[in-house]
Amino acid sequence: MEAEELKEKTQDTGSHIEEYANTLYRLAMITITQKASNIASGVIVAVAVCLFGLFMLFFASFGLAWWLGDVVQSRVTGFLIIAGFYFLLIVVLIFSRKKILFPFFRNWIVRKIYE
Repeated sequence: MEAEELKEKTQDTGSHIEEYANTLYRLAMITITQKASNIASGVIVAVAVCLFGLFMLFFASFGLAWWLGDVVQSRVTGFLIIAGFYFLLIVVLIFSRKKILFPFFRNWIVRKIYE
């Protein structure tokens, strides 16, 4: 009698271990899917914001260059002033990319992964 009880308990334990492993697998898949969807939605929102921001920046820059051209009596000079401003901005970003930009984006990505 004890051998049969031991056999049944062993089968029950094996069944429980299999169910536990299956549950852990499903939980891991759900967690991975949730994190991937959070990252994907964050990327989609970021791309949309960047796109609208670029359009806004383009039209604002165009208007400012046109207005500066009227102020300095030369439309070409107005556009060159705005181009010079953007050139200086790019130079600043290039020199500060390792101290400011890379850590910012790295931290943002890590936060999105662990949300």
